Amino acid sequence: MSKLYSQDILYYIDAILKYSNYGKAAKSLYISQPYLTQVIKRVENQLNCELITRSKLPYRLTEQGKIYYQYLTSLENNYAKLLKELADVSDIGSKVIKIGVLPSLGTYLLPLFLPKFMEMHINSRIELSEALPEKNEKLIQNNELDFWIGQNSRNISPNLNSVSWGRHRYRAIIPRSCDLYQKDEAILPEGTIDISKLLCQKLILTSKGSAIRKQIDQLLSIYKIEPRIVMESNEIHTVLQLSMCNMGVTFIPESIYVKECPSDYNIYPIPFDELNLDYFIAYQKERTLSSMEHDLIDCFLIQGQNHSNIGDGNG
Repeated sequence: MSKLYSQDILYYIDAILKYSNYGKAAKSLYISQPYLTQVIKRVENQLNCELITRSKLPYRLTEQGKIYYQYLTSLENNYAKLLKELADVSDIGSKVIKIGVLPSLGTYLLPLFLPKFMEMHINSRIELSEALPEKNEKLIQNNELDFWIGQNSRNISPNLNSVSWGRHRYRAIIPRSCDLYQKDEAILPEGTIDISKLLCQKLILTSKGSAIRKQIDQLLSIYKIEPRIVMESNEIHTVLQLSMCNMGVTFIPESIYVKECPSDYNIYPIPFDELNLDYFIAYQKERTLSSMEHDLIDCFLIQGQNHSNIGDGNG
């Protein structure tokens, strides 16, 4: 089985286990459901066994499936180790760490810990993959990234390890055009607005695939609300500026600075039990980290402890 094919099969199996639904898995992989079904069935026929139990939810690997999955993972890990060894030989004195992060999230998180790490390892070099979370998750599972920095670690693939800062708050921006807007108020008291009423307003949201959007879509599904989405953007700061300019309600992490301006909009801190997030750094579960990579994680965690007051609403 070719290297490329083993990568694809790992992607496919991970998606099927994650969603327990072939249609949703295929959609997340940007392939058709019949093709996904055909590929899995072809592999099962070649191996003369069933890989995934589909009789009840959630889907699980069979015992034969677990052995096959471990085999594919070992191929990926050996190939990644080979690439790393070759890179070390060809780039002596300059260690490269590849990190995936959403651009707007990197704007906030990277300056907090990378300078300290670079002081510790002056010969190291960082390569960034600034893309949506779904793409970076695929890249790290494909061993094309060393680390992935994101938010909402509970939603990532089970074959990734992650360490996080803990839980943090979201805030809603309510412009004056919204019927929930309260004149002369800058920050509205927590718990005074029903989240379902916020979701029924005109919305300015981040694009499909972003961590924030996944949470908002989940809330819309829970409350059975058909959203009125005025505009979408990959960039959280664009979403924020449009909301503040009276186009619609949006939701942002409280790590993003918002100037208080009661004449134009309200800021509403959303209760933790309704919406929250964590910031994480993730890596392949089967990887053995170098001492330098452990230092990177330590720098990330130390800065997380220094900024833990954000989650208490003081940041």
